[in-house]
Amino acid sequence: MELGLKGKNVIVTGGGSNIGRAIVHAFAAEGSNITIAELVPAQGEAVAAEVVKLDTGSRVKVIPADVTDRAQVGAMVEQSIAEFGSVDVLVNNVGWTIDRLFMEKPRAEHEKEVQVNLWSPINCIHAVLPHMIERESGAIVSISSDAGRMGEYREAVYSACKGGVIALSKAIARETGRYGLRLNVVCPGLVVPPSEEDISPESMWNQMRDIFTDDVLERVRRAYLLRRMGTAAEIANAVVFLASDAASFITGQTLSVSGGYTMM
Repeated sequence: MELGLKGKNVIVTGGGSNIGRAIVHAFAAEGSNITIAELVPAQGEAVAAEVVKLDTGSRVKVIPADVTDRAQVGAMVEQSIAEFGSVDVLVNNVGWTIDRLFMEKPRAEHEKEVQVNLWSPINCIHAVLPHMIERESGAIVSISSDAGRMGEYREAVYSACKGGVIALSKAIARETGRYGLRLNVVCPGLVVPPSEEDISPESMWNQMRDIFTDDVLERVRRAYLLRRMGTAAEIANAVVFLASDAASFITGQTLSVSGGYTMM
């Protein structure tokens, strides 16, 4: 299948860790040029070095950015356009939570969840839309979660934010379809990074490994119809497809990549 992504210019937020890293690799395999918007530049540079070794013809640029800050996002998008000439694809990948019961969480955690999981895609979409509308071309894929489709235990505010990402994407798809823009959402199941090297110092997994013990992960596996955990590469494959010409008549849709955990 021809995906039509060779030479396309892609922004991936949080491209230095786990799912984001796999998404960068997947676009690089297609020959896309990639901006890694990363809160921890050193982590992004490590992934950029991996892309260079793939030798697919992809160019990659790491731009430090806190995507919860609209001014930094705007500057990041401007730098990406200056480097590559356009933004063809935006992938809103950044996410954060710590699993706790709603009443056990301090307000600071609730606020961080809203900032990272909802405000960051709002900021990034807001920054790229004028450019994409002017060009009458563009694909935006946002990472949500099945928590946003069903509401997940110990993830109340995270679920609310991820449900917001789905609704946000649908609403903007309605507003911008006339310009040829497409917005879709991928909802991963639980994807545990295989090693410490796969995550940045800011990754939520630095605080979550004690929660997701081997016993907990075995219960998660049993909850999936396929009886196994998904991988970051499997999530990345869905993202690349929805961003590609192969999905040219798909917009406003939500795809769960979670081993059958939800069926909606």
